[in-house]
Amino acid sequence: MSSRLRHPLIAVAATLLLTVPWIGTFVSYGGYGTVHPGKNIASWMAVLVGGAAILGAAFLLAWAAETAEKDVPRAFAIAVLAVLAVAPEYAVDALYAWQAGGGSSEAANLAVANMTGANRILIGLGWSGIALFSIYRAKQASDSAVEHRSGTLADVITLDRGISLEIVFLLAATMVAFLVPLSGGIGPLDSVVLVGLYLLYLLVIVRGGIDETEQHVGVPAYFQQYRKIPRVLVVLFGFAFSGAIIFTAVHPFAEGLEHVGLQYGVPKFFMIQWLAPLASESPELIVVAYLVNKARTTAGFNALISSKLNQWTLLIGTLAVVYSISAGQVGTLPFDSKQAAEIWITAAQSFFAIAILTNFEISTREAVALLGLFVTQVVAEFYVVQVYAEPTATGLSMTILYAYTAVYVVLGVGLLLRRRESVQELLERTASTAREAIATESSQPEHAD
Repeated sequence: MSSRLRHPLIAVAATLLLTVPWIGTFVSYGGYGTVHPGKNIASWMAVLVGGAAILGAAFLLAWAAETAEKDVPRAFAIAVLAVLAVAPEYAVDALYAWQAGGGSSEAANLAVANMTGANRILIGLGWSGIALFSIYRAKQASDSAVEHRSGTLADVITLDRGISLEIVFLLAATMVAFLVPLSGGIGPLDSVVLVGLYLLYLLVIVRGGIDETEQHVGVPAYFQQYRKIPRVLVVLFGFAFSGAIIFTAVHPFAEGLEHVGLQYGVPKFFMIQWLAPLASESPELIVVAYLVNKARTTAGFNALISSKLNQWTLLIGTLAVVYSISAGQVGTLPFDSKQAAEIWITAAQSFFAIAILTNFEISTREAVALLGLFVTQVVAEFYVVQVYAEPTATGLSMTILYAYTAVYVVLGVGLLLRRRESVQELLERTASTAREAIATESSQPEHAD
């Protein structure tokens, strides 16, 4: 009897049930864009129902990605997972970019604020939080990715050196991002370069071979035993269903959180930059926490890095595309000097985080540094906007942003100089991976006439 209760399909059914209240709400109000917290549904209800659906969909998404590893390169499966997990963030930003194309300067600034907030949350809370959780969990259960070392906050997570490709592409995208504010907006050239970087990355990983499948347990192990066609159908359903749930539920969920926050006096702009992205990033963080809890810390970090890469390339690059379509002509998504400073600090944080990973490790103290810098900057800026009136508040906020940007850059440069040999190894591994992908393509046999 107990073995039946532990059957993987029971877990799948229970997870699907989490999405049922949201599906009922979605259908009752007539589809996407018709559920409005605070208007036709209580804010707390949107948070509760939407949050449960996102939780359930995140587990389904993780199971689908793990099952897919039997048939496609692991890096590609993780890349698909990352894109679907952050799809809600794309939807929110695309909405603001569309409004900006219609002539709203506020919407243009909100699009950039939401994008930079999401990217900084992903590293400041995501990378650091998952690292600390992994190290903490390893004290209770064995995890081959966590190495205990003597000293204060010295324990480290060791990463798979196969992630070098993602790290180098992320570094390239970060260097491009530093240049974006110089033109006063996100333009067509930025879109071509950033989207091109991601397409090149996909081209390399999709040509890679299928990895030796890790020993899975539970739901993924059960579905991997299926024959290929049923297994592929299960994976496609998992990706499609969970992606649809996340895409439709996260906006009302975020709006519900915003309404609750506004009731307690949190400024609208601050909500758009921090609370809404936190809600849209939640599926991804749930997926990674799930992987870490299964002692798949390496896969979890790979997912986080892949998510950062697609947000830092596709998300930024597509904003100008959506803006141009809305405006009816090729154009540049404009933003003010405050948002330029937001982009610079976001690029600087990304640079520091990449420098940390160049030796394929992240220690407890490095995770604490990422978390501490992120939290203190957000708290300092929140204090300023609450205490001071405009334009003083904006001036002080920009001073804080520039100061933290300088700190991130100095720390990042210092780490890269200390780890010159690791940087060289990183670049060599990436070049080797790219050569292997090209060789794989060129060695494909020609079809006979």
